[in-house]
Amino acid sequence: MLWPAPLIRQIREIAPDVVHTHSGVWYKASLAARRAGVRRLVHTDHGRVGADRWTERLLDQVAARRTDVVVAVSEALAGQLMGTVVADARRLRVVLNGVDTARFAPGTGRAAARRELGLDDATPILGSVGRFDAVKRYDLMIEAFADLRTAWRSAPAPVLVMVGEGPEGAGLAALVEAHHLQGAVRLLGWRDQIEGLLPAFDVFTLSSRSEGTSVSLLEAMSAGVCPVVTDVGGNRAVLGGGLGHRLVPEGDAQALVAAWAAALGDEQGRRADGAAARRRVEERFSLDAMVRAYERLYLGEADTGSTTS
Repeated sequence: MLWPAPLIRQIREIAPDVVHTHSGVWYKASLAARRAGVRRLVHTDHGRVGADRWTERLLDQVAARRTDVVVAVSEALAGQLMGTVVADARRLRVVLNGVDTARFAPGTGRAAARRELGLDDATPILGSVGRFDAVKRYDLMIEAFADLRTAWRSAPAPVLVMVGEGPEGAGLAALVEAHHLQGAVRLLGWRDQIEGLLPAFDVFTLSSRSEGTSVSLLEAMSAGVCPVVTDVGGNRAVLGGGLGHRLVPEGDAQALVAAWAAALGDEQGRRADGAAARRRVEERFSLDAMVRAYERLYLGEADTGSTTS
């Protein structure tokens, strides 16, 4: 919809001082906000999958010109936007995603979370939380997990817990069945209170081929779970130098298997990295820091300099 008349009317009725748009609605919402007389427009881009189609890129370029501040959630994404969408570097800022470190904190709920899953304390658990979309490569994760189970020589064997929903859900369920992994792979659907489940995980994992700054990764790290994730988008910046050994190349199933096996086979190292992950989020990715950064952008206080939360 290139002319969003209903949205223009709604924004006029609300009469906001600032409109903040997000990925997927930028062109339409920015047009509506300007036509409704909104004086301040902020947009956050959460990540892009490869090269945009020329029509999408053109619409985003138009939207960028009428937006006061364009926010990227990682330095890597900012570089991508600067080369393709945002012509004026003065409008581009980086604000890192943040999470509530009090809500997502290491706790004592491991036993209860595992009872909910019907698993004992000895079972190694790989966990992942995300949208079941092609960009997340959950198909690769299941294929790699099948290889891990085949090579596993001790008991009990690992379990993979996947939390989420999306267009790939039916295909992932069929893939689990094709590999005879029913029971070994748990597809739990969506959960609102994910903090109650994270303590059950020994390792949090992502197999994505693109990420901005993954909130689910930040939540797991804040809860003290050791990460094993693909080296894409903002993941390297999230882990930092101290956890860089937990990154694996994108699209490499065997590297993923090796990284999982290394983490699950080294309880001391895994616990140390879980503690390091918690410290990393506390220092760099707190919710308070993100909120303060956006407050400055809403007020126009950061229009003349770089803003990185």
